[in-house]
Amino acid sequence: MTRPGAIFDEPAVVRRLERRGSLARVTGNGTVAAAVMVGAALLALLVANSPLYEGVEHVLALPLSVGAGRLSVSLTVEQFVNDFLMAVFFLLVGIELKYEMTVGQLRRPRQAALPMLAAVGGVAVPALIYLAVNVASGGEPQGWAVPIATDIAFALGVVSLLGRRVSPETKVFFQTLAIADDILAIVVIALFYGQTPDLAWCAASLALVAVLAALNRARVYSVGPYVAVGLVLWACMFNSGVHATLAGVILAFALPSRSDVRLSELGGWLGERARDLDDTYDDAHHVLGQHDFTEGAWRVERVMHHVTPPLQRMERYVSVAVNFCVLPLFAFVNAELHLVGASLPSVLTSPVAHGVFLGAVVGKPAGIIGMTALLVRLGFARLPRGMDWPQVVTVGLMGGVGFTMSILITGLAFADPANAIAAKCAILLGSLASALLGTLFGRLFLKPGKSVRAKGYPRGKRPRNGV
Repeated sequence: MTRPGAIFDEPAVVRRLERRGSLARVTGNGTVAAAVMVGAALLALLVANSPLYEGVEHVLALPLSVGAGRLSVSLTVEQFVNDFLMAVFFLLVGIELKYEMTVGQLRRPRQAALPMLAAVGGVAVPALIYLAVNVASGGEPQGWAVPIATDIAFALGVVSLLGRRVSPETKVFFQTLAIADDILAIVVIALFYGQTPDLAWCAASLALVAVLAALNRARVYSVGPYVAVGLVLWACMFNSGVHATLAGVILAFALPSRSDVRLSELGGWLGERARDLDDTYDDAHHVLGQHDFTEGAWRVERVMHHVTPPLQRMERYVSVAVNFCVLPLFAFVNAELHLVGASLPSVLTSPVAHGVFLGAVVGKPAGIIGMTALLVRLGFARLPRGMDWPQVVTVGLMGGVGFTMSILITGLAFADPANAIAAKCAILLGSLASALLGTLFGRLFLKPGKSVRAKGYPRGKRPRNGV
């Protein structure tokens, strides 16, 4: 068999490709991406309480203008990060959701029912705890959605620290739960945290959604037209009062998830092209003089580009930028806690901070574990094979690890900077406490490589679905 590197003349090319492969393994590691975002958040905390704070705030307040004519949008640097760059993050979230609904855990509703309904419990209970604390204490009820979100990157990064103590089935359960959690957070932002809608811009946005749907229905497999329409859609949604980041989710669901190449015929076609290339190759000529050969190779290259569906192509285009640029930049801009001159006792005694912290640390596990136990007890579902109750408790505790969505909702929910600072402090402390509690519980009660069997299934039997 020919080695992949044997087709290259220069060893330097092989080494460059190997370095790219190593870099791809690093950039594709969710734990590394989560660590970079944590580093950006910590840097923001340091800068916010240093002499650099005023300079950074000045830069974030600088005006920008995006677009042209009536579609131009005036915003600050901070708004550009939170509204435009986060729309790219939501694009990646939407791609993940569509992938799971097409070929992943969400394609079989019954298989996904247990973790998805557990996510509903993990959203409802933290919101109720926050409301109870703030209504009783005269706090700010509009922040009820801050503790509802689980940060999938952070949470799965912490889960990975437990290694083989967490079964693959539990990881799938947790990932499905986190995806459902993202869906619910997106719905909450759309329904409760937009501005007063402008009907004309809303109508324009709907028309552009129809254009995206028409592109999909017409089987347009080039990514460019979708991106062009998506950018205009973002501008319309920004002016409409609906949160503009949702344009990313809409664009993701409009991208085709199929290939326009007949894959069953690809192998035979490539075999014919390989023979054609052999026939046209002339070792006596320079590559620039072998027009038939290079033309044939270019045609193969074009076809192979179309093998990958546009949805997957877009994911490859944006995933590294989102994980290593957009999210760290978002963390740096929004995790700033300027505590110089602030009253620490007022932050610690704030009902907003109490509601967010208790909602994440107590409400998240109570909702996830309680809903799962209720559904199993009622006979609606069973735990997936390979998952037992200590694993469920670990998942519940880890569910309180929230950052990205929680910080985003904080910026939308609170106009008072003091409440925003209290909420951000609680988010960071709650995420840290949830991570420590989940890790400690896993270390104490989960055994490495233990094969667990869901109660009620005979040994060696497995249900067709996962619940």
